[in-house]
Amino acid sequence: MPPAKKRLRSYDPVRTRAAVLAQFQQVREVVGGLGEEQLALPTRLGEWTVRELAAHIAMAVAAVPRYLAMPEPAHQEVALLDWPFATVTAAGQVDEDTREFAASAGLDEMYARTAERVGELLPLVPDDRLVPTRFGAMRLGDFLVTRTVELIVHTDDLADATGLDIPYDRQALAACTRLLADALAVKAPGASTEVRIPPFAVVQCVAGPRHTRGTPPNVVETDPLTWIRLATGRTGWPEAVEAAKVRASGERADLGALLPILG
Repeated sequence: MPPAKKRLRSYDPVRTRAAVLAQFQQVREVVGGLGEEQLALPTRLGEWTVRELAAHIAMAVAAVPRYLAMPEPAHQEVALLDWPFATVTAAGQVDEDTREFAASAGLDEMYARTAERVGELLPLVPDDRLVPTRFGAMRLGDFLVTRTVELIVHTDDLADATGLDIPYDRQALAACTRLLADALAVKAPGASTEVRIPPFAVVQCVAGPRHTRGTPPNVVETDPLTWIRLATGRTGWPEAVEAAKVRASGERADLGALLPILG
């Protein structure tokens, strides 16, 4: 796991909490309208159908009240920028947990229960409260930022599988984009390449000559959803460049070997 030495950007806890609730509500409305044929559709996530994907989204948010119900850990063990690199270690367990969660209740009940519990607890718990996540103890505020990643990434998966146009909460999309951009800067420290993801993030990364003024010699620019798909392996670098979803200039502007970031 790369060390999280980069200075962490701050996330407004009030906006993050609102973003988690808003994006979960967007997904809940879509899932509630899906018929059995749609729930049985395949997804780009291995053997998961839309039903498993929908259950996983609910499970990712239900983790908030579940962890808050556990004893608070004594010490923080995982920083926010550690989390993207830890996810690859849990793929098998996540699949098993998702299938178990999907069998535990109907989707309507699952989403209603999760929304109720999260809505009740979040206003009562401080941002610096530690929660015992599967990767180690994290600040609640940091963990909620990771929920925006789960929600946005899997909302995109859901839209891809169903063909539906699902809205993205702007703050959730921004937090997800920024965290994955900062993770790239941790994975490839340096300042020779500037990665621009307007309107949400600009980071410098990749070892090499550092520019001091003017336009940097190596520039990558893309939109938030393309960046998120690249960072999570939903889209490959060559395909995104060929489709003109990414503009890359300079000898150090090829990020293909650094992607994906999330496992």
